[in-house]
Amino acid sequence: MKTCIVLVSEAGYDTARTIKAELGGEIFSLHNEPDTIHINTIGDLLAGNWNTVDCFVFIGAMGICVRSIAPFIADKHTDPAVICVDGTGATVVPVLSGHVGGANEAAIGIASALGAIPAVTTLSDKLGLWALDTIADKFGWTAYPAVMNAQIALFTARKPTALLLTVRDSGTEWMERNLPGHVKLFFREDDIVSDEFDLLIIVGARRPKHISLPFVHYIPRCFHVGIGLAHQAAPAARVCDEILAALASEGIPEAAIADISSIEEKRDEPALALLAGQGYALRFFTAGELKDIDVPNPSETVMKHVGTASVSEAAAVLAAGGGELIMQKKKGADWTVAAAMDAAFMRKGHIEIVGAGPGDPELVSVRGRRMLERADLILYAGSLVPRKLTECAKQGATVRSSASLTLEEQVEIMKEYYDRGKFVVRLHTGDPCLYGAIQEQMNHFDRYGMRYHITPGISAFQAAAAELRSQFTIPRKTQTIILTRGEGRTPMPDTEKLHLLARSRSTMCIYLSADIVENVQEELLREYPADTPVAVCHKLTWPEQRIYKGVLADLAAIVRGNGLRLDTLLVIGEAIDNRHGLSELYSRHFTHLYRKAEE
Repeated sequence: MKTCIVLVSEAGYDTARTIKAELGGEIFSLHNEPDTIHINTIGDLLAGNWNTVDCFVFIGAMGICVRSIAPFIADKHTDPAVICVDGTGATVVPVLSGHVGGANEAAIGIASALGAIPAVTTLSDKLGLWALDTIADKFGWTAYPAVMNAQIALFTARKPTALLLTVRDSGTEWMERNLPGHVKLFFREDDIVSDEFDLLIIVGARRPKHISLPFVHYIPRCFHVGIGLAHQAAPAARVCDEILAALASEGIPEAAIADISSIEEKRDEPALALLAGQGYALRFFTAGELKDIDVPNPSETVMKHVGTASVSEAAAVLAAGGGELIMQKKKGADWTVAAAMDAAFMRKGHIEIVGAGPGDPELVSVRGRRMLERADLILYAGSLVPRKLTECAKQGATVRSSASLTLEEQVEIMKEYYDRGKFVVRLHTGDPCLYGAIQEQMNHFDRYGMRYHITPGISAFQAAAAELRSQFTIPRKTQTIILTRGEGRTPMPDTEKLHLLARSRSTMCIYLSADIVENVQEELLREYPADTPVAVCHKLTWPEQRIYKGVLADLAAIVRGNGLRLDTLLVIGEAIDNRHGLSELYSRHFTHLYRKAEE
């Protein structure tokens, strides 16, 4: 935001400097404080900047702020945000353009920086309700109608409201997590009984035709349009109008179009240049890329001329990442058009592989916790993951341990829920990328065309560093951390034998190796000195956590003497408990260099 900080009260100088550090901008003052821009009158400042500045922050009395801005106020959709902060920095009040102009959000940020009280008066904020007039900007949607005062009045009065979600994205996920009590969620318009509601909120490309309620419609850019064109199709304006009309006849509004695609050979067609000039993003694919896409309406004629059986349908599906073809090929005199929904927006099944962290339920990520709360099925990794982590599951969710299941049985259960359009969480210990056995599962997901994503977690080596209160990278000692395992039933590549890795004498974290600790110790002693510090970490962050320290010469004795097997991480290296030489990191000279590097 371009910000002007108006220093009315000299007592507010320090407050103004803090706000500048938070929001940026410049300080304009009626006085002559250092690092401020002197002004003769507030009116002159506002007159010259009202239409070019995003936010004015007044430091001083509310009355002066209100009287100063009164001559310039026009419309909440064009007025800048105006905030008033008292001279002591105790109270922050958004005065103008709270939602649309961002004054509420900026006021909360300023209050946080000052340790002040934000006095937000907008009704939806006070009630903890969605801000219907700004939610579209938050999630990149287009909102209809543009003026929705009547709908906002119904919503803030908590009138019965139906929420219809026909797509899935970060915005709809947020709405599902923050559903007000007077809003009922639907995924199919046929399930909505109009007489039971006073307001309809839709997030999706199409508006229901049979529901006549007052509505707010949010349209995400979720459709990818594919176009086939005859050579030099003309006139270009007529072609474009006909294509957009064909899309509209299928209920696809222009606001829902993410991009328009065609074959590379049509890059110079006038119609596509005209569409680009109208603001549409263009994509082009080669015939080789298009010919492998299965489509319902292949054409031998198209294959003969351009080397692929489809342009419009294939381009739409390819641009949509394999999404569903919503509008099959429609033909004009010299064009064809098709549309597909982006795969990421489709309300179909989804699998989220979540890293559970090392054991403490509070160490799962915020995103991971959200995924668990949303899941219809949680399949967790048996004794490796505390069941307590799954206690946040929503009512009606299925929670199962995978300890007794084969890989095929696990995939079968997940596919059953996936095919029903459900949200599945596969919960793995630590971070899934380390010894998590997710590769085999992803192979199955790929084979079945199932959508999945990975939420990373905290690994045991990070928990070990925290519990040991050690920095695993030490200046002039070791700048490398090696994560590996000993060679047991799982063979190690010849280039990754422990004694070869040990040559660097880096901090080494060895997983899954307590059962073969004698072999591990023998390999390490070939390169590390016998008095190298070691830490044996068992069940890190669990209630039964145990950590034993010693030296490498005693590693096997520590493990065997304490009966340690599973869930044990071996840490080797001088970084353990090493506090020597760290003070130089915080010397004036080093800090100066560090800041310069950041800049």
